Amino acid sequence: MNIKENIIWHKSTVTKVDRHRLNNHRSCVLWFTGLSGSGKSTLANAIDKKLYDLSVRSYVLDGDNIRQGLNKGLGFNNDDRKENIRRIGEVSKLFVDGGMIVSTAFISPFQEDRETVRTMFNNDEFIEIYVKCPLNICETRDPKGLYKKARNGEIQHFTGIGSPYEEPDSPELVIETDKHSLKDSVNLIINYLIDCGLLCI
Repeated sequence: MNIKENIIWHKSTVTKVDRHRLNNHRSCVLWFTGLSGSGKSTLANAIDKKLYDLSVRSYVLDGDNIRQGLNKGLGFNNDDRKENIRRIGEVSKLFVDGGMIVSTAFISPFQEDRETVRTMFNNDEFIEIYVKCPLNICETRDPKGLYKKARNGEIQHFTGIGSPYEEPDSPELVIETDKHSLKDSVNLIINYLIDCGLLCI
């Protein structure tokens, strides 16, 4: 028996458009991707604070945090990485349907996986932000000591060392954290949201 045959989508009484009207802003996912140490989590949280100050309903989904709960059973081989990103895409979609701006801070190293998540959203709801920073600088920062462990062979499949990172083909934004200050980076993103009509300030 096909289990899916017994599962029927229940239409919500309150729609996404209703929530947009209540919130006085539209919803989207800000998909921060980049190497470990590039500044994804720092930037995502700075954006979240700025949105909070602007009375915008928002939330941050952080890679390490999610792996302590929802995705704690997943490893770092290619299949587990793919499933990790698929789940985050589905959770992000729930937040967007709930009328919020959700920031996701995940390495998400593979272009195919990011494009799969993009297809879950309307064209203007998925904003890919490439947090670009040279590997040598990320390795110098090494805030969690992971690059050192990877170089010593203590961590397998570490992105940038034992596993590749595929740069986005055409992200909506590129933030070079070795060149832009945190304040300037936040302003670039906020201005983009205003220009796209996602925020009315």
